[in-house]
Amino acid sequence: MMRPLSEMRLVVVSHVVHYRFEGRLFAYGPYAREIVLWAELFGEIAIASPCRNAAPPADCLAFDADNISLLPQIEAGGETLAAKLALFFTLPAMIARLCRALAQADAIHVRCPGNLGLLGVLLAPLFRKPLVAKYAAQWNASAQEPRSSTLQKWLLRSRWWRGPVTVYGKWPRQPAHVIPFFTSLLGAPQMERARIAAHTPRGKRALHTLYTGRLSKSKHVDAVVRAVAAVRAAGHEMTLTVVGEGPERAALAALAAELGIAEAVEFTGGLGFEAVIGCLERADILALISETEGWPKSLAEGMAFGLIAIGSDRGFVPEMLAEGRGLLVGPGDAEGLAKLLLGVAANPAGYERMRRDAALWAQRFSLEGLREAIRKLLVEHWTDGAAGNAAETNIVPAVEK
Repeated sequence: MMRPLSEMRLVVVSHVVHYRFEGRLFAYGPYAREIVLWAELFGEIAIASPCRNAAPPADCLAFDADNISLLPQIEAGGETLAAKLALFFTLPAMIARLCRALAQADAIHVRCPGNLGLLGVLLAPLFRKPLVAKYAAQWNASAQEPRSSTLQKWLLRSRWWRGPVTVYGKWPRQPAHVIPFFTSLLGAPQMERARIAAHTPRGKRALHTLYTGRLSKSKHVDAVVRAVAAVRAAGHEMTLTVVGEGPERAALAALAAELGIAEAVEFTGGLGFEAVIGCLERADILALISETEGWPKSLAEGMAFGLIAIGSDRGFVPEMLAEGRGLLVGPGDAEGLAKLLLGVAANPAGYERMRRDAALWAQRFSLEGLREAIRKLLVEHWTDGAAGNAAETNIVPAVEK
C-alpha cells in the first residue's frame, strides 16, 4: 500500500531559477504558488533546481510554506554556442548532483520542458519510486520547439516513464498515462475579486488593452503595440499596459515612440501578484498572440476577470476560447489583431455575453480546485492496483459557488 502523501518527501526537479534573499527562498510567482500547493499535500518538498544568492526579480514570490527546502543544482544552458558547450562539459557533474537529490526522495515530480527536466525524465525511472511529470508548454507538435523539447515529449509518452504526465489540453492518440490537466494562479480571495470585476459595467471610458508575460520575440508583443497604434490611428481611444520583463523591452518602448503612441503605452516591468490583479481589474481586453502556448495563465486570468480575451490559434488556446468565450488570431498577426480590436472599439457592448461566458468558464479553475485535482491524480495513479481509463479523464473542478 502507498504511504499517505503527508508522510512522503517529494523531490521536485525543475529548471526554474530560485533565489535566496534575506533568509527566504523565492521563485517566479506562478510557479511558487503552485509548488506551495504541493507542499500542502506532502510532508516535505525538496526542490532540485538552480539557486542564486541574490535579490529576486519583481515577478517572484517567497515560498509561503515551512516544509520546502532546496537541493541546489548546477545552472547551465543557453542559446549561444558557448553556453551549449559549457552545458556539455558540465553534464557529468549535473547528472551526479541530480542523482544524489533523487536518491533522497520518496516520490519524484519532474517539471518539463527544460535541461533539468530532460535529465529528470531520463534518470527518475531508475530509482523505482512513484513518479509524476508536468509538461508546462504546448503539448501538440510545434515547428518552433527545440529538439530537446521534442525528445522530452517522446520520452514522457513512452513506456520508459512509469507515472502520469499532466499536459494542457486533450489530444488524440495519447497513451493512457498522459492526462489532460489545468493550472491556476487565483485563490479564493482573487476569484472573488474576479467575480466582482466581471460583473462591473465597463462604462464609456477609453478601452484599455493589457499584456502580461515575458517580453520575448516569440510572444509578439510588438504586434500588440502595432495593433493598438492602428486602432488609435482610426480615431478610437485605446491605451495599452505591458506587464513583464524580457530582452525585447527596450525595442518595444522604441516602437511605441516610433508609432507616436508612447503616451498611450505603459511599460510597468515585472510586477508582484497583487499589482497584476489590479491591472486585470482596470483592463477591458487581454491580448496574447504568442507563437506557442500551453495553458496561458494570463489568458485564463483575464477571462476570469471578464476581459475580452484575444489569443493565438495555437496549443490549448482555441479550446479555451471556444464557444464564443474569446477571439482568435494568428501568432504575431498585427493586422488581424487590429481588426479585432477595431470591432471591439466600434461596439464594446456587443461583447458582454462573451465576457460573461469567459468569466464563468475561467472561474472554475482556482488554486483550491487545482490542489484537489493534484491530490486525486496522485492517489488514483500511485495507489497499488489503481486503474481506470486515464485517457478518458479530463480533470476539471466543479464551478465554485
